Amino acid sequence: MKKNIIYLVLIIIIGVVAFVPGIKEYLRDQFFPIATIENAVHVNEEDYDIELKGINVPSTNLKAFRNKPVFLNFWGTWCPPCRKEWPTIQKLYDSRKGNVDFILIAMNDKEDDVKKFLKENNYTVPVYIAQSPISEKILPKVFPTTFLIDQHGRIIIKEDAYRDWNTETVHQFIDNIIK
Repeated sequence: MKKNIIYLVLIIIIGVVAFVPGIKEYLRDQFFPIATIENAVHVNEEDYDIELKGINVPSTNLKAFRNKPVFLNFWGTWCPPCRKEWPTIQKLYDSRKGNVDFILIAMNDKEDDVKKFLKENNYTVPVYIAQSPISEKILPKVFPTTFLIDQHGRIIIKEDAYRDWNTETVHQFIDNIIK
């Protein structure tokens, strides 16, 4: 009898993890962040060589951010999931801009459309448009795509979809990579 109850509880737990949206990602973030770091892909010096035209900040090269923690996001004003995650990125920027450099690269967008979007929404996160080819290692296949890169060039987080970036888990990741 006890055995049957244990099996039933296990089946219910597996069902909840498999079928309730967001549970699997939450559990992964809570219990396996170290595995993400240990298996991280590294961004090398050539990958950082991207000329960036500043939209609301001065122009630069991504190489200027080498050896620093970086929140790197590829997005577009034409992309509904990108627009949806912007408020959470702005909140994260407001609370963590002193700990990590934020670089948001508008893709397949006109400069005027990006400026209008930023102004209409009062967004202040640094936005750029790439002026040179982007390395295959970080070139997005879908939008939005976001990387959290530590000061050693390790990709700690890669997200190929909308995400709420203003969560305690993300804040902890940022706090840990700056140590």
